[in-house]
Amino acid sequence: MSILRKWWHAATLATLTFTAAAPAAFAQASADGSGPLVSTEWLDRNLKNPKLRVIEVSVNPGLYERGHVPGAVNFSWHADLNDRVRRDIVSQADFEKLLSAAGVDNDSTVVLYGDNNNWFAAWGAWVFEQYGVRNVKLLDGGRKKWEAEGRVLENRAPEVVATRYKVTRPQPELRARLADVLGVAEGKTDARLVDIRSADEYTGKIFAPPGAAELAVRAGHIPGAANVPWGRAVNEDGTFKSAAELKALYASVGIDGSKPVITYCRIGERSSHTWFALTKILGYQNVRNYDGSWTEYGNAVGVPVSNPSGTVWASK
Repeated sequence: MSILRKWWHAATLATLTFTAAAPAAFAQASADGSGPLVSTEWLDRNLKNPKLRVIEVSVNPGLYERGHVPGAVNFSWHADLNDRVRRDIVSQADFEKLLSAAGVDNDSTVVLYGDNNNWFAAWGAWVFEQYGVRNVKLLDGGRKKWEAEGRVLENRAPEVVATRYKVTRPQPELRARLADVLGVAEGKTDARLVDIRSADEYTGKIFAPPGAAELAVRAGHIPGAANVPWGRAVNEDGTFKSAAELKALYASVGIDGSKPVITYCRIGERSSHTWFALTKILGYQNVRNYDGSWTEYGNAVGVPVSNPSGTVWASK
């Protein structure tokens, strides 16, 4: 085989690994990048692939500017993936502009990563999924693992060749609304609710994590919701636990994929992390994320609230 043919053969195989279909369930990040998670090793090896687009979605300001995965562009969770006027996700038109400016095309493989164990990167994956973007993956372990392993960071934004990305298959059904969760709370539907906040938030002992800016006037949880804090789904290094461990974790509270599931937290980002685990790693169907979450439900008038701690209007 000539040198040119060997190069073409290798390049073709590399491209095929990007577009391989994901099986129903995965354990850890697959070695060839074919699953919903990619390892730090895989990303490091593939940074030069022209079909790869790496996007950081972090919440802490300045992280990207101080240093990021080589070639990564930066998406702001607040300014880019959310509407700037409404409390809503980014509009289809603005999302298309965002992806076009980032060089994303129909044959791209997108790897998202961020801080806080990929909370906001998972939110990004959920938004991408709603707009039907294919071949979107999370860097297993996110910034935490990449930095812990001493991998290269750069502080300059990459030069990107813009595309003309167009959404072809929006999937708004991946999103739950207030009426959907109220239907569960009132026993009108058989969907299962998963509250992924801390036990203290769930029981109403506290209204929100310390320092949280987004608050609700009521504490507690949506009646009927099971509490599986998001942190139980990850290892110490920030990577997801195995598929077998995740399956057992959620099955212990009756979440086994046999009924529709709605995940929620306080503002929707931590619950996106659990949405990713249930849909992409375990392959469960009909899982929706309620991004209104507790800041909408806990401020709504006329809805039932379960509050084992008995807190009322920020006082006992």
